[in-house]
Amino acid sequence: MDRTQPPHDLISGHHPRQSLDLLLVNAPLRDYAIRPRVNDFTLPVLGMGYIATYAAQRGGFNVGVLDAEALGLPVADVVGAVNTARPRWVGFNLLAPTYEVSATIAAALHPDIKVMLGGHQAKAMPVEILTDPRMARCEALVIGEGETRTVELLHDHRSRGDLPGVMWLDPVLKTPVTGGRPGQNHHLAPDIDTMPFVDRAFLTQDPHLEADRWEANMVGARGCPYDCSFCGAAVSANPDVTIRVRSAENVVAEMEHLRATLGVTAFRFVDDLFLGARRVIRTMTDGFSQHRVGEWAVWDATGRINVLAREGDDVLDKLVANGLREVALGIESGSERMLAYIDKRITQDMIRSTVTRLVNRGIHVKGYFILGFPTETRTEMVQTVDLVRQLWDLTENAPGRFRSSVFEFRPYPGTPEWHRLMATGRHTPAELMDYTPIDLTEQGVDEAMRARDEFNFSSNIQFGEASVDEVRAALVELSRGEHGRRAAGI
Repeated sequence: MDRTQPPHDLISGHHPRQSLDLLLVNAPLRDYAIRPRVNDFTLPVLGMGYIATYAAQRGGFNVGVLDAEALGLPVADVVGAVNTARPRWVGFNLLAPTYEVSATIAAALHPDIKVMLGGHQAKAMPVEILTDPRMARCEALVIGEGETRTVELLHDHRSRGDLPGVMWLDPVLKTPVTGGRPGQNHHLAPDIDTMPFVDRAFLTQDPHLEADRWEANMVGARGCPYDCSFCGAAVSANPDVTIRVRSAENVVAEMEHLRATLGVTAFRFVDDLFLGARRVIRTMTDGFSQHRVGEWAVWDATGRINVLAREGDDVLDKLVANGLREVALGIESGSERMLAYIDKRITQDMIRSTVTRLVNRGIHVKGYFILGFPTETRTEMVQTVDLVRQLWDLTENAPGRFRSSVFEFRPYPGTPEWHRLMATGRHTPAELMDYTPIDLTEQGVDEAMRARDEFNFSSNIQFGEASVDEVRAALVELSRGEHGRRAAGI
């Protein structure tokens, strides 16, 4: 960061000559004063973008976003920027890996600033967060989708008693209280087709120039019907979420808006359902065909192997014609037992067949893998390493490219895996959440690890048969192999 840059200039989307009603803060994953960022891009905070856009356009409030992770800010700089801006409210999206940093920032803010909390961690552990002394100035912890309730709170924070899924600490009894009265449940599942398109002025790195195209990130749906044991979006962890899909007309309208206003012709759909449900695939491809999206745009999306495996060649061909460039697939493991344990609902044969059918049509595939699952044996971890290499070989001469992205297992509160680990009695929540940033870049020297530096954090606990060092050695081996393939143009 340029140390001469005024802190207020770090904030995106606000009117700098007016007082701020709300400043949304995406806390850094680590204190970058201790070890600076070595990569230069991170995915945008679309959830904050939606809240900021809704509050500005529908509520008339002056809202800004401080994406401290994208900017690579030290914690002290984040505190300084917020206190200098002096908003009425500051909002944090709490995630398990960033909770400690967020709490440290919140505790250092000017006492006149009211604190609003949301995000996966707020939902998973609301009582623990509200009773954390560092969060003493929290006036509202919002569980679930926050657009409409945020506007109500900005109008008058005393309305929190009417709003479902809003919690705070009783000032006298020091116990958590939850608001809500009849007729207010519409706040929990707003109509996503009536949401304003995200104002990209709130996003630090979106759109961004990727190769020769401007690229933007989007969501086509909210909620996930699957129950992968390690995932914060698992349906069992989110019983309050109503799964909703935007209409194809609404999605295409946003794409065309981004094209007309910002020159965007590449899109990445980051939600779980875009290519993860047959009904959604059919709806979107029909809408894209009607508007001839494939003639001017390319797009990437997350997908489900079990869903794509059931689709015929005609559907895959239609996806290609409509501009599909890459599919991100959660493969996770090369062990049949582990796939059943984490509830992926896929098999090794399904993985190989689906990846092959996609790359043979020129569709790139990004496969996600996790090493070190609870109960995973060394043999099963080796099977995952072997599967990555098999998929490299299987697709080497295909028109589409297969690439892998490998992670060390980390437990997240609220997930099915978290509850299984807690049930063993061998761990405490504090131990499982004692995440430590791990430098696998050799202080930035190892190019193979630079692009994924912000994902390298760990609770430093051995969950399977392989030791933490063995898991990391396998992760580094695969990451270097992937980097070498890309450098060679494979």
